[in-house]
Amino acid sequence: MSNDQRDILDALKFELAFLEQGGYGRSVRTPKTPTKIFQDSLSCINFCEPTRPHPCNECFLTDFVPGDAQRQDVPCHHIPLNAEGETVDTLRGNQLKLEEALEAWLRATIHRIEQERAAAATQEHT
Repeated sequence: MSNDQRDILDALKFELAFLEQGGYGRSVRTPKTPTKIFQDSLSCINFCEPTRPHPCNECFLTDFVPGDAQRQDVPCHHIPLNAEGETVDTLRGNQLKLEEALEAWLRATIHRIEQERAAAATQEHT
């Protein structure tokens, strides 16, 4: 479990908005360098930190990374985005498919968390 103090729902909604606004398009400053999903977003605890001073296991995204991928260099790139088990890592090279899978995963995950919180709130009031 991560040590990240950000609300996971807010962070996922921010990530979705970032994606929808073209945040993972090519950078104006470095147009030949592809952007990195999660790492080039404010969602990343090491955003704009080339030395990556914070361990990835402190990030809220760690909670979505399968156990066998926790020790990868960029664990969030191993989150299964769909039923086929495709990940940021396996879809790199196909930016359109990657962004579509990421968007679907974000929407589904946000919806699931909202439903879980609503159910928990209902339980508290009964």
